[in-house]
Amino acid sequence: MLPAPASAAPAFAVLSHIEAWIFDLDNTLYPAHSSLFPQIDARMGLYIQRLLNVDPQEAHRIQKGLFHSHGMTLPGLMALYGVDPNDFLQAVHDVDLEVIRPHPELGDLISRLPGRKFVFTNADAPYAERVLERLGLTHAFDALHDIHALGYVPKPQPPAYHHMCTTHGIDPARALFVEDMARNLGPAKAIGMTTVWIDNGSEQGPETGLDHIDFRVTDLAAFLAGILSGLEERT
Repeated sequence: MLPAPASAAPAFAVLSHIEAWIFDLDNTLYPAHSSLFPQIDARMGLYIQRLLNVDPQEAHRIQKGLFHSHGMTLPGLMALYGVDPNDFLQAVHDVDLEVIRPHPELGDLISRLPGRKFVFTNADAPYAERVLERLGLTHAFDALHDIHALGYVPKPQPPAYHHMCTTHGIDPARALFVEDMARNLGPAKAIGMTTVWIDNGSEQGPETGLDHIDFRVTDLAAFLAGILSGLEERT
């Protein structure tokens, strides 16, 4: 059964085997209500309007269709319209990061987790690095795996997860993956990862069943603090 939103300390015994802590970026390491991702969404719409000479409604339809059929908009645009990924990513990530607040306390919690820490994102590294710097989290992570590293095969396509694990020498059975998009947790669970869904009010809620979600969390910092509390009790 899927646990209720976690505010109290989770049973650390369930997580004591974890050696790799993997985090999505957008709407995961910062709150969905920060309104950063809507900026990106709007810029994608504008890009498609210019590219295909369509109105905003048609651009939105195309964008969401590609998102659902290809995992993210970019690979669909590359496959169907020959879009240069660097041009697209530079355009859509030209956003105002002032809307997100620094969260150094979260960085401290992540840094204290035992093992290696990763960011696994469908965004690109330059944007992700800017977001991490704004949040005060840069120091907390050992590596960043972005859409370029994935060869433009994004989450939730299964090869993305295998590529992430192979590249960084991660044993999926000893890894935990935190993500706000429930659909992106299915392939992670299928290869043995422990999965954490950030149920933070974003539009990316569960689309199917919940069997692939081990923890449902409303406050990431509180969840990690609970893990660390359990660790301290065992030492």
